[in-house]
Amino acid sequence: MTIRVRSLTDPQERHTAIPALSDLRIRIFRGWPYLYDGTADYEAEYLAEFISEPGAVLVVATDDDVIVGAATASPMAGQKTDFQLPLRAFGLDVAPIFYFGESVLLPEYQGQGIGHQFFDAREAAARAAGAAQASFCAVVRPHDHPMRPETPRDLTPFWRARGYAPVTGLTAMLNWQDVSDAAESAHQMQFWMRDL
Repeated sequence: MTIRVRSLTDPQERHTAIPALSDLRIRIFRGWPYLYDGTADYEAEYLAEFISEPGAVLVVATDDDVIVGAATASPMAGQKTDFQLPLRAFGLDVAPIFYFGESVLLPEYQGQGIGHQFFDAREAAARAAGAAQASFCAVVRPHDHPMRPETPRDLTPFWRARGYAPVTGLTAMLNWQDVSDAAESAHQMQFWMRDL
């Protein structure tokens, strides 16, 4: 196993990686707590839009030449309105905030420090861009959700160890279709932030 973590900066290389990244997002987000029933077409469109944003960061982990994990980030000012509006309504200026999108990694590669490398790379890019804060969203699921695993993986200690904390009262609502549903529904997303 030869793991390499690096940022993809070449536009052609980023574009070439989209199918593998789409597949990875669908596989990981299908599990708890997202339970996301995604499609390759939607994922490809989403990723193409995200990585084309000026200042966007795409970090990948590869085992030989196979992408086994990825993380994204970009200036919050370049993100969709659904993410910006809650911050603005909370009284925050989005200009100095860097938004961390997904951080996905196949289970067999977890626990090897790759998640820390993803955060290190994105935080370095955010500081280089002059950002003062980093933020990400995490889905909120009820403790009695019928699809909740008996012992779900809890990333809260990892996030807190990185200096992030949930911002009380700062949430967004995003729509997607759960694997158990026939239509999209709204999901609460909690913002986490830290100063850089």
